[in-house]
Amino acid sequence: MASKTVTVGSSVGLHARPAALIAEAAGEYDDEVTLRLGGTDADDAVDAASSLMIMTLGAEKGAEVIVESDNADAVEAIAALVAKDLDAE
Repeated sequence: MASKTVTVGSSVGLHARPAALIAEAAGEYDDEVTLRLGGTDADDAVDAASSLMIMTLGAEKGAEVIVESDNADAVEAIAALVAKDLDAE
């Protein structure tokens, strides 16, 4: 399984707009992509294709988030979105 730890870049964290953009991108992959806060167990991972589940993480700007999937390309793409300030667009 591919994994990458990134820092949340959106100015107010992974709230509705960033979560929706991430979920839309994750939904384009056939493989499951999960997100979890750094320092938490794999059991705490949420489906990256669900904006509601992403928001339950409570990830604020600067928080570490681990992106995991069997698809390395999906991990890279979703990690890039998590790290980006999606509120600035």
